[in-house]
Amino acid sequence: MKKKMLALSIATTLVSGSALAITPVHAAGNGPDVKGNETVQTAMLTTYDEMADFLKKEDARQDAMQLEVIGQSVKGRDLYLAKYITNPENPTILFLTQQHGNEAMTTEGALDYIKYLGSDSRKIQDMLKKVNILIVPMLNADGAMGDVNFPLDDYMASGRHLTRYNADRIDLNRDHVNKAAPETRALHEMVLSKYKVDYMIDFHHQGTQEDYYGKLTTGSILTPQNPDVDPQVALNSKKLATILYQGIEPTGWSFILKYDEPSPNPNVASNTMALQYGISVMLFEMRGMADHSYEPYVLGQKSNGYIIKQTFLAMDSTAKAIADGTIKTADPAVYDNLPEQHYSYE
Repeated sequence: MKKKMLALSIATTLVSGSALAITPVHAAGNGPDVKGNETVQTAMLTTYDEMADFLKKEDARQDAMQLEVIGQSVKGRDLYLAKYITNPENPTILFLTQQHGNEAMTTEGALDYIKYLGSDSRKIQDMLKKVNILIVPMLNADGAMGDVNFPLDDYMASGRHLTRYNADRIDLNRDHVNKAAPETRALHEMVLSKYKVDYMIDFHHQGTQEDYYGKLTTGSILTPQNPDVDPQVALNSKKLATILYQGIEPTGWSFILKYDEPSPNPNVASNTMALQYGISVMLFEMRGMADHSYEPYVLGQKSNGYIIKQTFLAMDSTAKAIADGTIKTADPAVYDNLPEQHYSYE
């Protein structure tokens, strides 16, 4: 996710129910920017400790779920993997959130989805018999808590600060080749090298003003861009992107286009996972961030609901399509024909 992409103000309660119950306030993601008119509150964001407690309770409650500690952050926080593996031979999808600590709403959506997977619904239980789901929420736990070894005095949130980088100021999504950060090593050694992952969505947040001829986008998607990616992996990545797009766009309030800065950089997850592991992967960027130093890019907190719901629907639609096999017949041209969003900052 590019450095120009910045902040979203967040005030949401801890995973109080299914994200399907959340009603977006603003159609097509046109929630207000802050522009000095709102206080940016992060106090209601799920903290690391709250997330850990939630995961442990769901692990005890859900028969299908297993909780694994895959490593520790720079500051010693356990990094978690929520696993739903009924049959190791099933296709597996990995959902990764908060590589960047100030991109927080996708973690809120992921926690909603974990709670949803623990319901007694027959459809959910049948789905879990046909697809394995791995969820890594809050990979950058130190950045998400603002517990870092560099100052955040110029950040604008009221409450704890959240930053893109880990505690040692490493951008985890530029560290997938060198693996200098313990968080990156944990992901590669204890998830990607341990489990056979077939599909992956790397969740991020982008800026507030990406648009298409004046209409603001609620998010953007991108498949691997490195030319050395295996053609079949690239094709299946496009099918995954098509499924995601078709699962969200009919809501009537979403507006998803292609990400506007395609890059072949092998250090970013969307390229690395395809190159190193043969995973069909896509990047999904949501509008706005939780905290940063540049106020004009901050999104007002009234727009939180649709971002949580986009995350939830992205996970649910792709997992279901993999489980029932419809991803195999998805039309990659749907993704190919999406235009790129525009970068509209001054």
